[in-house]
Amino acid sequence: MQHPELVREMLVTALKAGRECDSRADLKLMTSTLKEMRFTAKVFGAYRGVRKITVFGSARTRGDHPAYGMAVDLGSGLAKEGCMVITGGGPGIMQAVNEGAGAEHSFGVRIRLPFEAGANHILENNPRLINYKYFFNRKVAFIKEADAVVLFPGGFGTLDEAMETLTLVQTGKRYPLPLILIEPPGGTYWSSKVDFMKRELLSLGYIDAADLDLFQMVHSPEDAIQVINRFYFRYHSMRFVGERLVLRLARALTAQNIERLEAAFVDLLKPGGQMTASAALPEEADEPDLLELPRLLVDFNRKDYGRLRLLIDAINA
Repeated sequence: MQHPELVREMLVTALKAGRECDSRADLKLMTSTLKEMRFTAKVFGAYRGVRKITVFGSARTRGDHPAYGMAVDLGSGLAKEGCMVITGGGPGIMQAVNEGAGAEHSFGVRIRLPFEAGANHILENNPRLINYKYFFNRKVAFIKEADAVVLFPGGFGTLDEAMETLTLVQTGKRYPLPLILIEPPGGTYWSSKVDFMKRELLSLGYIDAADLDLFQMVHSPEDAIQVINRFYFRYHSMRFVGERLVLRLARALTAQNIERLEAAFVDLLKPGGQMTASAALPEEADEPDLLELPRLLVDFNRKDYGRLRLLIDAINA
C-alpha cells in the first residue's frame, strides 16, 4: 500500500462522517465524490509523464464552422508533438479536438446530463473516458491533469471554465500554465471579453495589470502549440518546499542570468528575498524522476502570480 498514513486519514474521515452525518443525501454525495476521484486518479495515473492539454469550447459548434476545423488541426498538431488532449467528450469543439488527436491520444471527462447523448464516436468505449455525476469533480480533472488549457469560443460552460481557470491561477491554487484563448482570424469573441476586463475590471481596480498576463490570445492552432512549447522550453515544473518556491528547469541558468532575473523581478520577492541556483532539495526525494533537474529557488511573496508567469517567460527567453 502506498502512503498508508493518507489512506488511514480517509478511513477515519469516512467513519466520522458515518457517525456524525444524519443526511443520506450528504453521505451519498461524499461517497460518489470519493469514487469519482479514485477512478480519475486510476485512469490518469498511467500517463503522468505525458504532456496533456485540456481544450474547452462549445458543444454546439458545427462541422462547417471555421473553429471546428481549427480544433481538428489543434488536436492533430498536439498529437504530433507527443501530447494527449483532454476534452469534455461531447460534440462540437470537443469532438473536433478528439478527431484530430485520435482516440489513442484522447481523454474524455464527460458530465452526465439528461438532455445529452453519450460520448462522441471518437471516445465511445475508450478506456480513458470518465463519466461524472458532479461538475466539481470533473473540473478538478480538467485542471489538475492539464499542462496547458486552450479555450475556443463557447457558451456559459466555456465562460465558466475560462473564469475558473483564471481564478485558480491568479490565486495560486493552480500553478502557472499556458492559458490560451483561441478563435478564428477576425473573430471578436475573446477580444471583446478582454476589452471588458480592461475597461471594467482593470480600470475599477478589481484586477491588477499583471493578471492580464495570465493568458494569451491567438488565432491559429500553430500559434497555440508554439505558446505551449515556448512555456516549457526551459521551465519544467514547480513546487513549494516550506516557504521556498522551487522552479525545476530543463537547463540550468548562469549566475549572470539569475542576477538579471532577480533585478527585474525584485517586486515578486519577499522583503530581503533572493533567487539562487540549487540542486534538488532533500524534501523533493519523493519525485525521483526529477532529481537531476537544476533548480532556481525563489523567495516568492505568494501573491503576484501574474508576475510569476512573466518570470517563467523570462526564464524561457
